[in-house]
Amino acid sequence: MFKFNFRKKKEAVSLDKIPNHIGIIMDGNGRWAKKRMQPRVMGHKAGMDALQDVTIASSELGVKVLTVYAFSTENWSRPEDEVKFIMNLPVEFFDKYVPELDANNVKVQVIGETNCLPKATFDAMKRACEQTKHNSGLILNFALNYGGRSEITEAVKNIAQEVLEAKISPDDITEDVISNHLMTNHLPYLYRDPDLIIRTSGELRLSNFLPWQSAYSEFYFTPVLWPDFKKDELIKAIAEYNQRHRRFGGILERKYHETTCDLGSDCPIDYAAVSIAWRPIVSSLCRLFSNGWCGRNVTYETS
Repeated sequence: MFKFNFRKKKEAVSLDKIPNHIGIIMDGNGRWAKKRMQPRVMGHKAGMDALQDVTIASSELGVKVLTVYAFSTENWSRPEDEVKFIMNLPVEFFDKYVPELDANNVKVQVIGETNCLPKATFDAMKRACEQTKHNSGLILNFALNYGGRSEITEAVKNIAQEVLEAKISPDDITEDVISNHLMTNHLPYLYRDPDLIIRTSGELRLSNFLPWQSAYSEFYFTPVLWPDFKKDELIKAIAEYNQRHRRFGGILERKYHETTCDLGSDCPIDYAAVSIAWRPIVSSLCRLFSNGWCGRNVTYETS
């Protein structure tokens, strides 16, 4: 008979793998404000504070690029007052947040159809990029008035024009050529595609965010509303990322690991009598029912 321990085990967070590029769909500002009986715009204001916290935390953890979905091409359909407020946020961002980012060696960059932004918004972002352009740390990449399908459409148009002008032939078109025509082409080559994409507020979709670049990204969805997403939530997301096995279409080599039992001598299972083929199943059942690691010196497959 198996004896299971239902006590909670406090596990240490392991962050052996830090994503080079994290993309964040910052969702839930309006709902955050509504829960507090405040205007929606106050949620966007609180969201800026969360962004600053997450950016500094990402920099400290060693993340190379942080791409944040600040405003999509579809967001223009929101109430006019809300859009005006959002468009003014970059102005406030420059005055309030850029000095600290600059001091932390963060470089600010922007992707999106910036030519359609209000002049004050465009000028504020341009000043932020100019002030931080010599920094060598984390790249904070704003997707502002950005739409993934529009980005790909423009890339196709530009490539077609180059073919028309005989600069390249259709046979020369590769994934790299397409990637070089996307808005993320200014990012370091190895870090153009997000390793991890986080979406807050419980929604389970990309919403036109980096559709080409996210082909092999890992996704992390959380019910936490964006203004409440701070450093501890970021660490949770990266900890989950550390549990993923990125195959990129290949096959992960099977490996065997040793694990020790949290129950110690109280563990009722004699794993020496369990065949290796069955140990992953027995070990998984123990973890499921005991909320902890059960199984003394268990050998099990990770793949």
